[in-house]
Amino acid sequence: MSNPAILDDLYATILSRKGGDPDSSHTARLFHKGRAKIAQKVGEEAVETVIEAMAGTPEKLASESADLLYHLLVLWADAGVQPADVYAILEGRKGVSGIEEKKNRTQT
Repeated sequence: MSNPAILDDLYATILSRKGGDPDSSHTARLFHKGRAKIAQKVGEEAVETVIEAMAGTPEKLASESADLLYHLLVLWADAGVQPADVYAILEGRKGVSGIEEKKNRTQT
């Protein structure tokens, strides 16, 4: 069963852990370690996702993708980026060729 609001729900949970006890919450621990550590975790999870895409099973790819999305949401929360901010950018790109969008991005 899919839930399109799952990322928003997860983001809310992540925000609720900000300032929490790093000894009892992995998310609070990430916030406590700071943005550089959070960004490092995003990079690690991205690499693991690529590895599973190239050599793993669809189930392993899905699992690593979930880890990547979680850490990306933690990074957004730390940086003050709301999922709605990202959704708005994606919405603005809808129907625009990826080649055209990238060309327009480098001009601004």
